[in-house]
Amino acid sequence: MKLQVIRQRAIWWTISATIIIAGIIAMLISWKQIGAPLRPSLDFVGGTRLQIELDCTQPNNCDKPINLDAVRSVLDAQGLGGSSVQIVGSEQRAVSIRTVTLDVDQRSKLQAALSEKVGKFNPKTTQIDTVGPTLGKQLFSSGLLALIVSFAGIAIYLSFRFQLDYAAFAIVALLHDVLITVGIFSILGLVLNMEVDSLFIVALLTIVGFSVNDTVVIYDRVRETIALNPGRHIDDVIDDAVNQTLTRSINTTLTVLLTLLSLFFFGGETLKTFALALIIGFTMGAYSSIFIASTLLALWRERTGNTISGSAEPVNSIEP
Repeated sequence: MKLQVIRQRAIWWTISATIIIAGIIAMLISWKQIGAPLRPSLDFVGGTRLQIELDCTQPNNCDKPINLDAVRSVLDAQGLGGSSVQIVGSEQRAVSIRTVTLDVDQRSKLQAALSEKVGKFNPKTTQIDTVGPTLGKQLFSSGLLALIVSFAGIAIYLSFRFQLDYAAFAIVALLHDVLITVGIFSILGLVLNMEVDSLFIVALLTIVGFSVNDTVVIYDRVRETIALNPGRHIDDVIDDAVNQTLTRSINTTLTVLLTLLSLFFFGGETLKTFALALIIGFTMGAYSSIFIASTLLALWRERTGNTISGSAEPVNSIEP
């Protein structure tokens, strides 16, 4: 069965536009509520993160899950009412608290008050992280700069390897993947209070690399088909190129997703956000390479009058 990519492009564009618009709306709501499009973690805003877990070796200490209202009442009493509180784990025996920077005495008082109100905590599983606001801003700036540089480098490379319109629509596909990933995390931040940390920037850079690789494979096949069959309509060329590489794209994506799903479900708590971002981004990367980058290229060639493939680029452009 041949996939009709060009004929059904309105469907693919509608799906992408719906997800992107939903993400933009979520980012606007998030910006209004917390002053940022995504819910930033300690890595970016600075402060202290305290993660504590009930000690189940104590009699009757783990009979009930942690009560969030009790945790918040303790924080209010300590003058930390604006802190972020989140239950960790399916058994609800651990809690993560993100607050302003606390010194050793303040942390000790908070832990003692929580133990008295909520239950005894296991000191061996207690995690305390403190990041200054200057370092948080530097991490964000460095990550954003790395993302911009990667886009610029990819655009230059594709312009030399293919043609300018190839490069332009590959960048559009990359922006599509990044925007959808960010938008979904903005929605998750509103619904589940999910935060993004410095690994999220790493995930976005990885998504960009994976997505452009898939797009290059399809573009290579488009160029080969043009060289071997000059004079064919660009719609037919792109449909054939996508169908010829479809199995490869699906197999590559599924293989990677199996690993990422294992990491998400069985990996450590700190890697879940990273794995989820890659799952979303890699899925969208395969989708955009097949349904966005290729269909936009065909539309552009139609609008500019280059519908006959032989008129768009010379036969000798194929690489050995």
